[in-house]
Amino acid sequence: MMPTQVYLVGAGPGDPELLTFKAARVIGLADVLLVDDLVNPRILTHARLDTRVVYVGKRGGCVSTPQAFISKLMVSEAQKGHTVVRLKGGDPCVFGRAAEEIAAMREAGIQYEIVPGITAASAAAAQLGTPLTDRSSGHGVALVTGHTADEDEDDTHWRALLASGLTLVIYMGVSRCDRLTQTLLRAGASPQLPCAIVQAASAKGTREVRTTLSQLANTIRSEKIESPALLLIGQAMAAHVELRPALAAQA
Repeated sequence: MMPTQVYLVGAGPGDPELLTFKAARVIGLADVLLVDDLVNPRILTHARLDTRVVYVGKRGGCVSTPQAFISKLMVSEAQKGHTVVRLKGGDPCVFGRAAEEIAAMREAGIQYEIVPGITAASAAAAQLGTPLTDRSSGHGVALVTGHTADEDEDDTHWRALLASGLTLVIYMGVSRCDRLTQTLLRAGASPQLPCAIVQAASAKGTREVRTTLSQLANTIRSEKIESPALLLIGQAMAAHVELRPALAAQA
């Protein structure tokens, strides 16, 4: 079996202590490290001193390195015999453009491995002290993007998501908050549906705000919420709000 030449590694949501042991070990194997914008710089201390570090910014709403260039660079470096680590914020398989990179590796016949990381949704829920799921108010969770390839899509899939009763965690939705709010209301969501917004979950400058769907866009503007931020929408966001002070009093 051919040795692994490319690793797609999740750096976690921001807090360097949330990096996995395996991710830290694999970073240390890298000859070439391709790093996303949202990766905490402290994580790079796991790399060797002779590792070539290339910053390939990929961030919603900002100027980004073209994905085709990144994939081509990965293939080129691997074909030179280098061990390539593609380091992404969160988990590489959750809105991390992993599909395009995997396709490029397969087409070139390059052996690859995925090293999962903690996605921002988990970090946001932990920060809020609110589970993403609840037996009575949220039987599951859906990770969705507010930035779709087709901006003219209809509301059908949003209706289906709302009907499911799942907690919605929307990535890359801040810049489209007005459109998302109106879409969800048209799809039948209650204006009073509980929402939470978490900016930079677990990272420096993190903030959290609770609101309702009807006030979601106004809250984002008034609180000056900036990307990266997650929108968490559903009854599970309200289920534990009253419980948290009670638990604190018992501690």
